[in-house]
Amino acid sequence: MAAPGVLPGAADGAGVIAKAFRTGRALWLGGVVFAGREEGGAAAPLGALPLGAAGGWLGCLVVVGEAGDSFGAEQREFLERYAEAVAGRLRGEADRCAPSPLLDSALRAMGVGSFALAPGTGLVETDQALLELVGIPENGFDGKTDTLLSCSVPEDVPALLSVIEPSAQTPGRRELEFRIRRPTGELCWLRLNCRVRKGPDGAPERVLGVVTAAPVLRRSASDVARIQWLTAALDDAVTVRDVSRVVVAALREPLDADRVALAELLEDRLAVTVLDPPGAAAWPDLWRAEWRSEWPDAPVAALPTLQAALRDGRMSLWPAGAVLEPGLAGIGPGGLAVLPLPAKSRVTGVCLVGWDAPHEFAPEERALLTATAGLVGQALKRAHAYDAEQELATMLQRSLLPRRLPRLPGGTAVARYLPARRGLQVGGDWYDVIALSEGKVALVIGDVQGHSAGAATIMGQMRTAVRAYAVEGHPPDVVVGHANRLLVGMETDLFATCCYVELDMEEGNALFVRAGHLSPLVRFPDGGTEEIAVEGGLPLGVLADAEFPLTALALAPGSVLALVTDGLVESADLQVDEGMRLVREALAAADPADPGRMADELLGDAGRREDDVALLLLRYDGMRVRPVRAGWVVWRLPDAVMHARRFSARTLRSWDVVAEADTVLLVVSELVTNALVHTQGAVRVDLTLAADRLRVTVSDSSPRAPAKPVVVDWESTGGRGLFLVEAMSAAWGSVPVGGGKQVWSEIVVSRPDPEREPEPEQGAAPPRLEPERVPEPGRTWDRGWGLVRDRGWGMGRNRDRSKARNPAPDPPPARRLRNRNRDRTPGQGPAPPDEGGSL
Repeated sequence: MAAPGVLPGAADGAGVIAKAFRTGRALWLGGVVFAGREEGGAAAPLGALPLGAAGGWLGCLVVVGEAGDSFGAEQREFLERYAEAVAGRLRGEADRCAPSPLLDSALRAMGVGSFALAPGTGLVETDQALLELVGIPENGFDGKTDTLLSCSVPEDVPALLSVIEPSAQTPGRRELEFRIRRPTGELCWLRLNCRVRKGPDGAPERVLGVVTAAPVLRRSASDVARIQWLTAALDDAVTVRDVSRVVVAALREPLDADRVALAELLEDRLAVTVLDPPGAAAWPDLWRAEWRSEWPDAPVAALPTLQAALRDGRMSLWPAGAVLEPGLAGIGPGGLAVLPLPAKSRVTGVCLVGWDAPHEFAPEERALLTATAGLVGQALKRAHAYDAEQELATMLQRSLLPRRLPRLPGGTAVARYLPARRGLQVGGDWYDVIALSEGKVALVIGDVQGHSAGAATIMGQMRTAVRAYAVEGHPPDVVVGHANRLLVGMETDLFATCCYVELDMEEGNALFVRAGHLSPLVRFPDGGTEEIAVEGGLPLGVLADAEFPLTALALAPGSVLALVTDGLVESADLQVDEGMRLVREALAAADPADPGRMADELLGDAGRREDDVALLLLRYDGMRVRPVRAGWVVWRLPDAVMHARRFSARTLRSWDVVAEADTVLLVVSELVTNALVHTQGAVRVDLTLAADRLRVTVSDSSPRAPAKPVVVDWESTGGRGLFLVEAMSAAWGSVPVGGGKQVWSEIVVSRPDPEREPEPEQGAAPPRLEPERVPEPGRTWDRGWGLVRDRGWGMGRNRDRSKARNPAPDPPPARRLRNRNRDRTPGQGPAPPDEGGSL
């Protein structure tokens, strides 16, 4: 700003001054050409402000600005107040006891201090008003710039140094805001406006400026609007990524910055949460070496500038040309702002804002950066706590829900879960798909009251209980009844709803049980949809003796079964009936060829809702090749194993399984013998053939799983049975069922005609593996008796196989009858009926 009182040489300027004096109003010209000025005749702004007195006007204060510039609203307001102070001094209203220069008195009356300094000398000339603003007594100032710098806060020193020691690239005018600490401990904001005069070689020769308290120059409406927008945006940001996006939007475009980086402080490392621009080429080479994941992760010790800023919690502004460590080189060659992000008593992270072209930190920018740092620090702390809470909730939810659904023969099941919009993202909705024995599958969906850790705990217990009861082989109503009594016994205030479906994948027959839950939906192969009318019962946990009736439905191949929770169909502005109708429409419109996409379309684009949502879909395709089965009840007779082998041999012949017959008979002998020797009660053998797999299942009444012996020496006569089963089987195991267990073995078989679907044996008797016996009069010989050795199983089996290869001639009928009667135990009744076919 030019010194007051300089009269222009242009005629239009003189006319403006005269008009201002006559009218008593300040006049401003945007561009007047002055001859003989340093600018070489360039147009400069001019202001004429009349100096009034009681009897009229004393004169005018004429101010000439920089060439090519204009007076802003804040500058005009300042000059008008300055003119009033000068006029008051001229009128004699000020105290004349202590003579002082005219302008010094006017500036002091307005609370404006001035200074002048020569760069490189370390000395500065100040007036008393500036010393009063800083809080230094007039007789206690030594005239050194270091004394003034010692009153400012440390993070503002770099910006002040750029004023005291300007470079050749420094623009002619500078404005900035800074903070000083008064001797009383009060923290005050000051605003500095200065002009840098340069010599013919472009080097700075003198700096002239004024300093005023920040409230004198009011903040513009745009700055206030930015802070308000930032506050509202950060209030809506809930995750660290949300906060990062708000920071980029608030700083990069408004400040015309080239780079913005935000990093969290995690112990002694900086975890970058956002880089803008995101490409690695825009950031230092040291960062690229640490680019192990989406963003780099660097130790704080490798960046001393950031380490000091984080330690002190003070903002640092580095002008163009500042020398920084390699880790920050290239981020802001034209200017770099380092913003620690404070949150209460600690620093949560740091924000970097860089410019490529030389950048001056204007006062409004410094204010915006300072306000942004404080707001972002608090928001980042909240977001970090939210992310940690959600990570814990996600881990809890994943541990309570199935990690993956089983692959089903004859169908495809998919599931979706969405947490609630507010609160802890773990609720009471659950689902499960349970593969049962004999080609059956159970679908379960439920909802525990509430959205809390307690609801999630009950949900996990209910899901585990339902799965356990289902695997034991109970029918659907018994499974739900047991789960209901379990929840009642927990003595909790929460209740749960549940829908349980047992589906036979071979026949398509489904049994439904509903306990206070929404009815399931079905999409038929022709695209029509229907809400299945399942008779309902009370919610779980209400009444211990509640009954849960069964509802049956036959599904055709191509049908889709949908189980949902109320979060999908009900909200504050959506009734349940209307929600079910919308889901049915979406189910009819979706393509069942892709169940996963079908589930996504049912959820829609609404995202998270007021309540958590669980969705379970099953597309029933039917089985391409249906397994065939045959079963045999093993009676506890001396020759029970022989009859089990005969049943197995007959069944294998009817199924055209020849090559692996000996292996299957060996496995049957070992498993049946094990069940007869080590358990009590009924024993049953089931054979199932599906494609190239034959499954041997032996059921008994003992819940204890078979255990292989730890040590079997060469002298042992037993204990090798399970080792043989393991060696002969592609897979084997034991599963608990209601009233006992099932020990199963799977054997890969080859069949001569794979296109022919096997059928259970009917009609005429097949070829025999054992010599035919003549029945006693009045009785059929469906089974014979034979001795089963508790030891030396291998010898007995080898003997049976040798007889099958070299059948002995039939003994005379009388001899056979005598042997038969001799082997019978006294008092034993007639032989049991044959449930698996006859010879």
